[in-house]
Amino acid sequence: MASAFVVGDHFKMGVTELLEKTDSSLPEGLRQKLNIIVEKTGQTTLPFSTARQLNVYLKDQGYPLYLHELLEDSSLHLPGFVKPPRNPELVARLELIKARLANEEYNKMTRNVNNQEMNRNGTLADFGREVRSAKAVVVTVFNFLVTVVATFACSYMGSQYLFTETTPRVVSAVIATSVVGLAELFVLVRTMEGELGEP
Repeated sequence: MASAFVVGDHFKMGVTELLEKTDSSLPEGLRQKLNIIVEKTGQTTLPFSTARQLNVYLKDQGYPLYLHELLEDSSLHLPGFVKPPRNPELVARLELIKARLANEEYNKMTRNVNNQEMNRNGTLADFGREVRSAKAVVVTVFNFLVTVVATFACSYMGSQYLFTETTPRVVSAVIATSVVGLAELFVLVRTMEGELGEP
């Protein structure tokens, strides 16, 4: 926070004239302070308290010189900011919080990673489920084919007692095989729908 002015040459010249004109009426303490400010070379500061004393003196004595005129080429003196030291306990707590947040973010990023992962397509458990599912489909298709072939063979062989010619025997075997194949296909579709979770 500002507590002084940085005075320029205009202020020094005005105060020098004031000091020469007023020999006895200027208070001794204020005279000494102003003499010190005028005699300094380089950057010179005027404290606010001294500026107030000078302003009161100029008003009381009725001088045509005003303080704001003296301070035309002056500026505020702003002291440099001194950064206070950080509390070591606070720094330790902040480091602990940063580490905890970094750990939570790492866990969030790696929660889908599984050390049993075989490749990018899934884990070993997923691979086992897929093998079992494929095995069930192969067994079902093989069962369907065996049932259809066995039905044709049984119908063809059993129809020899009814028909003597080959053509009616083949036709009757194809009809029986079609009926059994459609029934087997219906059961197969219903089973697959049940496995997929559909009604």
